[in-house]
Amino acid sequence: MTVTVEHLIGAGWAPSVSGERFESRDPHDGALLASVAAGGREDADRALSAARRAFDEGPWPRMTAEERRGLLHAFADLVDRDAEALALLDTRDMGKPIRESRGMDLPRVSRNLRFFGDYAAMASSEAYPDGTRLSYVLYPPAGVVVAISPWNFPAMQASWKIAPALAFGNTVVLKPAEQSPLTAARLGALALEAGFPEGVLNVVQGFGPEAVGEALTRDPRADRITFTGESATGRAIAAAAAANLTPLSCELGGRSASVVFADADLDEAVAGALRGSFTNNGEVCLAGSRLFLQRGIHDAFLERFVAAAEGLRVGDPKDAGTDIGPLVDAGHREKVDGYVQLGVREGGELLCGGGPPGDGALAGGSYYAPTVLGGMHNGMRAVREEIFGPVQVIVPFDDEAEALRLANDSDYGLAGMLWTTNLDRAHRMAEAWRTGMVWINCFFERDLRLPFGGEKASGIGREGGRHSREFFTDPRAVVMRRRY
Repeated sequence: MTVTVEHLIGAGWAPSVSGERFESRDPHDGALLASVAAGGREDADRALSAARRAFDEGPWPRMTAEERRGLLHAFADLVDRDAEALALLDTRDMGKPIRESRGMDLPRVSRNLRFFGDYAAMASSEAYPDGTRLSYVLYPPAGVVVAISPWNFPAMQASWKIAPALAFGNTVVLKPAEQSPLTAARLGALALEAGFPEGVLNVVQGFGPEAVGEALTRDPRADRITFTGESATGRAIAAAAAANLTPLSCELGGRSASVVFADADLDEAVAGALRGSFTNNGEVCLAGSRLFLQRGIHDAFLERFVAAAEGLRVGDPKDAGTDIGPLVDAGHREKVDGYVQLGVREGGELLCGGGPPGDGALAGGSYYAPTVLGGMHNGMRAVREEIFGPVQVIVPFDDEAEALRLANDSDYGLAGMLWTTNLDRAHRMAEAWRTGMVWINCFFERDLRLPFGGEKASGIGREGGRHSREFFTDPRAVVMRRRY
């Protein structure tokens, strides 16, 4: 059934001032899911005005952290109540397998809301008594936060942005990606149901350039901007924010390396590298999409890896047995295929995949078979540039020094995976790897207190735990001297 999605501004739902709309379609079969309000400058203005008024005049930033914590937990309870419906929305909106929506994304949504509510309520501050002088630090909320979330983890990434912003007392204007608008609207409705005051969480729909997204990032009423998406868009947002000196946190693209040494547990490494490549249909900025294999185990590992990739089930993402669903849309599938064909022209060997699956029942969707390209080297464009799909490139290496050089030889620096049983090597690599996160003998595991973000073209800033507090607040030093 097709639904109508409007903007949430203040406490009410409203169409765009212009009346313009766009369609959200199921990438499995092209079915129309929703007619969505296409926001423009006027809608950005309305949402920012609502958020500004809620911050300047409303109760939210004046509540205690414990009061906000209670509302965030109530919000999380509603997410848990509606988890199945939210999971299905994400799966239908962008094609992720329902098993991942249910088992990974939605539990993380409520976890984000609960964690940051708890963290803000229990966070300590600093005090420095010195004779008759007492110095201490306050962490007041920054103000109005513009949060722009990506399409690959719609509900989870939206919650990763709004949870800390709200927990520390800010008001928020959330703009989800136009490819996956549905769960953001549902989260906005749940926040109202949980009892959030008017204007604390606003959700506007639409596009970026010359539309609502650009208007939000250029407006001086935004006190913080948090964005996750591709690096080119991040550069444009940074340029817009610079005009107002608006602090910015960007988690951008990645071309992360997964490095397997000969001493690794091969069962563990094959399974981990497969997950690192093909989770979420390969549409993961953290994906270990450059797989470096030490020559001593290269052939044996590759034989097992290709067999495992060929064994992944491609199909309807609503089926719990599906491993690989459709890519977000046909245009993205063409981009992914273009890189695969480029890799072959550059001299790579197509070991499996390389096009849509042969199942005629999937012909109406934007499907792409799990693909492995062997015989690659780090100078190829198909190795260096972000593909963002179910494509794994294989690069051999000789020793630790070469592995580290290859891993660091990238415009990106978001994550890395290391498979080894040598503890000394693990520490050496982690210390010298220019990347925001290093997983050792694991992938996609997360402690929400850790800093999250990237180096080089993978981003600016860090979020998570105290790093989120530092970004979403304006730390204030207070110095008081007693009279005696």
